[in-house]
Amino acid sequence: MKAQVFRGVNQLSYEELPVPTLASDEVLVKVQVVGLCQSDIKKILYPLYEPPRIFGHETAGVIAEVGNEVSNWQVGQRVVVMHHIPCMRCSYCLHDNFSMCDEYKNISTTAGFNPSGGGFAEYVKVPGHIVRNGGLIAIPDGVSFEEASFVEPTNCCLKAVKKAQIAPGETVLVTGAGPIGLMFIMLIKYFGGKAIATDLLPSRIEKALSVGAQAAFDARDPNLPALIQGMTGGMGVDTTLLAVPSDKAFFQALDCTRKGGKILFFAEFPDEVEIAINPNVLYRREIDLMGSYSSSYRLQNLAADIVFNSRIDVNALISDRFSLQELSIAVERATSPQPNTYKILIYP
Repeated sequence: MKAQVFRGVNQLSYEELPVPTLASDEVLVKVQVVGLCQSDIKKILYPLYEPPRIFGHETAGVIAEVGNEVSNWQVGQRVVVMHHIPCMRCSYCLHDNFSMCDEYKNISTTAGFNPSGGGFAEYVKVPGHIVRNGGLIAIPDGVSFEEASFVEPTNCCLKAVKKAQIAPGETVLVTGAGPIGLMFIMLIKYFGGKAIATDLLPSRIEKALSVGAQAAFDARDPNLPALIQGMTGGMGVDTTLLAVPSDKAFFQALDCTRKGGKILFFAEFPDEVEIAINPNVLYRREIDLMGSYSSSYRLQNLAADIVFNSRIDVNALISDRFSLQELSIAVERATSPQPNTYKILIYP
C-alpha cells in the first residue's frame, strides 16, 4: 500500500509499505478520505515526535478485513474511525477527563511504525481496544465519506462548546475563522447562541457571516472592544473561544469578555510562548480561564448525530481536495492559505 511517512521535520516520504496485518480482535479499514488537521500539520512541521510515523486521524473508509474474533463488524461496512478511546475506569475517565487517560493517549490506530493515527495511508489498522469500545461508527446511507470525516473534529469543537457551557441567547466571540472557528460558529448557532467572529482575511470574515455569525470583524480593528460592547449592551461577550494561538487574541479576549465571563483556549500555542497577566484582572472581573483539548467519548454519539443529520453544514467548510501523494502540497496550502482555503481533505 501507499503511505505518507513522516521521516523528520517537514519531511514526508510517499512510500510503498506492507498492508498492516491483523490480530484476532482487530479491524482493517481501507481509507476513503481523511481530513488534514492543524495538529497533523504541527506534528509534521515541528520536532514533536520521533520519526518514522504515519499521521492522519480524521478518517472515514470501508472495512476491508476483520480478525476472527470480531463479530459485530463485517467487510464492506462504511465506518468512521476514532483514533483514541479512553479506558473508562481510571481516575481521569471517572472525572470525564477522557483525553488525559493513558489508554486514550497511548493506544491509537496505525498504518505502520509507532501508532500515530495512520490515516495518511491506503489502509489503517484499528486495535482491539478501539474496536471493542466504540471506536468504529457506522456511516448511514446517504452520508458521504467526506461528511463522515468531520465526526472527530466536530466532537473536539463540541467538547469545547459544552465545557464553556454555552447556552441559548449567549454571545460568543470566536477568534479566528479558519475551519475550526467556522465550525464553532455553526455549533454556537445550533445551540442557540450568537457568534461574533474575528479574522485577518477579508474572505474569512465574509465566510464567517455566511455560516451563521451575527457579526465578523477584522481582528486588527482597534475599535473591536467598543464594537462588541455596542452589540452587547456595554457588557462584552459571555464567552470567548480562542481558535488561533495568538497572545494578541488572548488580550483582545480580555478586553471583549464581560465580567464573570469565560475565555477558553482551544488552539495549541507554541511551547515557547508565555503570556504575562496581572492575576487581579481575573480576580476582580471573575474571568474563568479554561482549556479544551481533543475529543470527549461522552459526546461521540452527539457529534455523529450532528454530522450525519446535517445539523451543521460541514460541506460548507470543504475548500480543497488533494491526493495522498500531494500531502506536502496540502500542508503548504494550509500553512499559507489562499483567500478561500478552509478545510482540506486528503484522498488515498
